[in-house]
Amino acid sequence: MLKNIYLGLKFSFSYFSIFPINFKKSDDLSSETILASMLLFFPLVGLTLGIGSVVLFSYLEYLEWYGALFSALLYMILYGFIHTEAIADVADALYASHSGKDAYKIIKEPTIGAMGLLYAIALVILKVAGILFLFTHGFLLEFLSIVVVSRLSLLLLFKLHTFRSSFATQLKNAFTLPYVAVAFAIFTLLGIVFLSQFILLLVAGLLLSLLISYSIKAKLGFVNGDVLGATLEGVEILLLLGVAL
Repeated sequence: MLKNIYLGLKFSFSYFSIFPINFKKSDDLSSETILASMLLFFPLVGLTLGIGSVVLFSYLEYLEWYGALFSALLYMILYGFIHTEAIADVADALYASHSGKDAYKIIKEPTIGAMGLLYAIALVILKVAGILFLFTHGFLLEFLSIVVVSRLSLLLLFKLHTFRSSFATQLKNAFTLPYVAVAFAIFTLLGIVFLSQFILLLVAGLLLSLLISYSIKAKLGFVNGDVLGATLEGVEILLLLGVAL
């Protein structure tokens, strides 16, 4: 049991970051305990990446906005832009659905179209600008809270949505309510310790994730990993804007 939880921790960092994680050939990553633990530690991955960016900024703070820019980009580089890629795929699928094309076929294509590229670039600029603003104005704990809240929001979506994706469905089936409760309890308590407004950010993040994911589902007719990734990016961008305001 403990070994599978540890493997789930490794799998989470391997899947949701660019950290070099190695597995043995004998490791069966399809185990339900491993898959559930993978999602359980998803917010921890975000927190770790966020802390890395904050630490870098602490060394580059004397460069002001330039140091903040490097630190903001590091956060996105550390998760391999995996969620940003989802934005491009979802944007292409949305525009395909408007013209009567098969949105699912478009979203699964390995290439992206012009609209997907433009939306990805635009949202990267908005996200980097938001992180830069928070860093240069001293809202470091708010930033760390946002990267945790965005991932907790996705854990809720795993229980609410039905997926047109075999892997996402596997994760949904493995991630039972006890795991959901443990994840929310641990990271909510941790968040409250460091930031008194954490609950407010969490409620806002949950509501935004529901609004974004169900809006996309209404247009596409399905939810898959790309929709979840695009939702995560949307939640983070809007929370960054909310804190800035």
